[in-house]
Amino acid sequence: MIRDTSATDRLVEVGSNRNRKLIFIGAGIAVAVALGFAVPHVATMFSADSSVSASRLSFATVTRGPFVRDIAAEGKVVAAVSPTLYATSAGAVVLTVHPGDVVKKDQVLAVITSPDLAAKLAQERSAADAAKVEFLRAQIDATKKRSELQKAYDNAVIDQTAGQRDLKRYEGAFAKGAVPVADVDKAKSTLDKADVTVKHAQSDLATDNGSLTFDIQAKKLAYDRQVLLVQDLERQVDELNVKSPVDGQVGQAFIAERATVAKDAQLLSVIDLSALQVEMKVPESFARDLAIGMPGEISGNGKVWNGKVSAISPEVVNGEVAARLRFDGATPSQLRQSQRLSVRVLLDKRDNVLTVQRGSFVDESAGRYAFVVADGMADRRDIRVGASSIDKVEILSGLKEGDKIVISGADTFGDAKHVAISR
Repeated sequence: MIRDTSATDRLVEVGSNRNRKLIFIGAGIAVAVALGFAVPHVATMFSADSSVSASRLSFATVTRGPFVRDIAAEGKVVAAVSPTLYATSAGAVVLTVHPGDVVKKDQVLAVITSPDLAAKLAQERSAADAAKVEFLRAQIDATKKRSELQKAYDNAVIDQTAGQRDLKRYEGAFAKGAVPVADVDKAKSTLDKADVTVKHAQSDLATDNGSLTFDIQAKKLAYDRQVLLVQDLERQVDELNVKSPVDGQVGQAFIAERATVAKDAQLLSVIDLSALQVEMKVPESFARDLAIGMPGEISGNGKVWNGKVSAISPEVVNGEVAARLRFDGATPSQLRQSQRLSVRVLLDKRDNVLTVQRGSFVDESAGRYAFVVADGMADRRDIRVGASSIDKVEILSGLKEGDKIVISGADTFGDAKHVAISR
């Protein structure tokens, strides 16, 4: 027997028309309120030049507070004094040290064997000895010649004195009538001859003395020149013993043991570990603000050291400028050549400055405008920026504290000045 559905049926009460009207009125009010909020937004959306998703943009808020301009980069330890030693002459080289050895100033690091230079030194020493003999002989000859000239002059003076006496005696005898006048005239002639002889002897003595002096000087100059040549060769031979110019450590050997090298070939490098510095690469845009003497911080090995900018390269390479910092105080002993360290250089520090997080908008607009975000719209506004740091840029005009701007991604806006930001 088939049962009916009477057991499951129930009576449904139908609401009154008044309740139904209230429901419809409430729904209408809700729709009206929603439209009230949506219509301005829709109107704004329609007034925009374009629309960009917020996920493609980065935003930042303009704030006021301290502004620190600094440069942070990775640096490497370099030696302020790191001379490279070269071969002063061609020859075979014997190294007396190895890379990493600690050396002292004037310690012999390598020895160059140069038979040609040794033979030339021996020849020039022999030539110097010969020049010395010539110089000494010239002195002896000059002394002998001066003696002969002096003797001739002295004899002439004696003859002159004798002639004067004879003339005086003959004149006295002639006055008494003891001798004829011819004897007096003969005595006068003898005296005149003696006067001429004295005059010439005196002239020869002076002239030849000057000539002898010049000859001695020429021999001495030749000898001195030869001595200087020998001294220069001795210096070259001494430099065959390649010595360390500083206290430090052998860095690198550029040749193999007992290699034969040409003149001016690289041999070794020496690192002065007592004068280490840190070299860093600085972007060209920041390099113009760097100055020698600026304070900085050098960190590594879990420690921080104070430093100062000691050198700035005048050359830009691949958009970067090399700068060096020296340690402000004693150089840490645990550092090694080419070790990597973190470097921070303080350029400027000011308080109460209007800033915003740095982004690509500075480069895209050359700092002339930014897009201010409000109510889902990004509006272009003219601004003026000042100094920049690694993470912030100073705002001089056009923005106020609390403004929210697009700091990256604005390149997708094109030429639009009003852009809707969709979610």
